[in-house]
Amino acid sequence: MADAHAVVVGAGIGGLSAALALHRHGWRVTVLERAAEPREVGAGLTLMANALRGLDALGLGPAVRRGGAEAPGGIRDRHGRWLSRVDGAEMIRQLGTTALGVHRTTLHRTLREALPASVLRTSAEVEHVESGPDHAEVRFRGPAGSQTLTADLVVGADGLRSRVRAQLWPRHPAPEYAGSTAWRAAIVFPDPVPAAISWGPGAEFGMVPLGDGQVYWYGAVNAPPGGHAPDELAALRERFGDWHAPIPALLAATPPGVVLRNDIHHLAVPLPSYVRGRVALLGDAAHAMTPNLGQGAGQAIEDAVVLGAVCAGGADGLPAALAAYDEQRRPRSQAIARAAFRAGRYGQQLRNPLAIAVRDSALRLTPGRAALRGMARYADWSPPAG
Repeated sequence: MADAHAVVVGAGIGGLSAALALHRHGWRVTVLERAAEPREVGAGLTLMANALRGLDALGLGPAVRRGGAEAPGGIRDRHGRWLSRVDGAEMIRQLGTTALGVHRTTLHRTLREALPASVLRTSAEVEHVESGPDHAEVRFRGPAGSQTLTADLVVGADGLRSRVRAQLWPRHPAPEYAGSTAWRAAIVFPDPVPAAISWGPGAEFGMVPLGDGQVYWYGAVNAPPGGHAPDELAALRERFGDWHAPIPALLAATPPGVVLRNDIHHLAVPLPSYVRGRVALLGDAAHAMTPNLGQGAGQAIEDAVVLGAVCAGGADGLPAALAAYDEQRRPRSQAIARAAFRAGRYGQQLRNPLAIAVRDSALRLTPGRAALRGMARYADWSPPAG
């Protein structure tokens, strides 16, 4: 077991979770990250029960909970009227835990610090991945030039535009634009805010408390791809400035330099397998999804925990282990990706006034417990035993 070696391509939340899961099961791990500094790009996220259970399995649950804030959530219209609310106590009764708002940087740092420092290699641009029957090879270019690593297992955790996926699944369609663009930021905001999503015609604004006086907010609108404004914050204020409180105050408290804007893409055509030989895909590389269910990071963490569990026996029997990983992870993650895309169509992207009125009335009439049961379909997951 001591000789089992895994190379993880990508040091985002999914890649570091996979590295930690394998490391905890006795693997020697090398993580290749093309950026010069190990960091997570983004502002904040909501961790549902499934993600928190996955982090518990990695030994990080208590640390992550200390660094976040409870965020059970709800849905409002643009005027502030509640359409649906999630009761935190009821969520704990049904799922065992509430949702947690956490800064991406905090989660990333917690994962990174749980690994030996020698695991991570930065400024490492992967050039080629090859999988044979008995081993895999990764060629990368770093500060010392081109190098090749031999491994028993390669994990492609290199995100939406995965080079590993493109090389080993060359005929598979590239990610597609999902029809929306989004802005986001994490800011200091002294007043308490509820975790909530607010819907308007073709638009959505969300806010999540992160603890320690910080709030994560995002705005999303239907738009052609590739758009940019000379002043993104001014464009946001124009679009959301007349929405309910505290949205205008959140935007007023936001420094211009912290606003991030990205078009939303997803892997619209599901992969036929997450495994090719001794290479396994994970996270966005395997199933990039829209953010409408808040499950992107959670599914990557689930992937990592399951991969570590099936590979607990080391390099022996790895083909069977990877087949088990694919069998366990692909149906669930792809079903959630489809549901997230549908949720966006039904929620943020809906523009027809009559359809909006019908949707909002249906939400108001749905009991909170029933709405929570719908959420539990995606959040009620437990790590493999052992």
